[in-house]
Amino acid sequence: MSATMSLPRQVVKKFLAKPQYEGEGAIVRRTIGRPELKHFDPFLLLDEFSSFETVTYMLEGAVTHEDFQGHKGTIHEGDLQWMTAGKGIVHSEMPAAQGTQKGLQLWVNLSSKHKMIEPRYQELQSKDIAEVTKDGVKVRVIAGEALGTQSPIYTRTPTMYLDFTLNPGANLQQLIPSTWNSFIYIINGEGHFGSTISSSITAHHVLVLGPGDGVEVLNNSSEPLRFILVGGEPLGEPVVQLGPFVMNTQEEINATLEDYRNCTNGFEKAKYWQSQIHD
Repeated sequence: MSATMSLPRQVVKKFLAKPQYEGEGAIVRRTIGRPELKHFDPFLLLDEFSSFETVTYMLEGAVTHEDFQGHKGTIHEGDLQWMTAGKGIVHSEMPAAQGTQKGLQLWVNLSSKHKMIEPRYQELQSKDIAEVTKDGVKVRVIAGEALGTQSPIYTRTPTMYLDFTLNPGANLQQLIPSTWNSFIYIINGEGHFGSTISSSITAHHVLVLGPGDGVEVLNNSSEPLRFILVGGEPLGEPVVQLGPFVMNTQEEINATLEDYRNCTNGFEKAKYWQSQIHD
């Protein structure tokens, strides 16, 4: 939404997300989840890739996914998958074809009361994601609201996820709930964030925003500027993480590992399941 803010947020931390190897030869740019920003409540991880929720948003190419419950599909350019792991799910994903595969994967933490819910998927094809253009600003509303448009995605942890493109000379004022944590990840181009007199910041930087009720952005360059704005309500709970397992205490992590090893309490179908998309 476009509105006048009483306290615009400023950039309080920024760093460049450098490529690193992850998994079976994949190269990712990790922002949240690296030493400079281990956790950013309620967010656990954000990767740009060439118990919690994972949000996979494809920028280019396609990825095929499959899990031990029999859910399988392919996410293409512009598509979204919002997966709630809940009490546990074994999941596999691989590039669907040769060529460039580029996307963003965000991990959103769940509160303790929701960690043991049943797994769930919400998927939107690119054509079904709300897109609005006004005064040189285009936004794709992945979650939350912008420019008067609401996403149909339900987020158990209140979250906004907005994909903005600003034409040269365009500026934006976007409201953010004042109690939420928020950050920006620049996909392409460069712009001024938090203040029109601030230094221009380029692609692949993550920008942690300070307190306030919104953010101002200006594209003063000759090329389009594309970035995601993500905000979420902090949970204020302890985080104990071991790989893909995220709980509140070490005892809960130990119990979850036992369930996984013994194929109990939600992991029963993992005992004989083998992914077919690696073949």
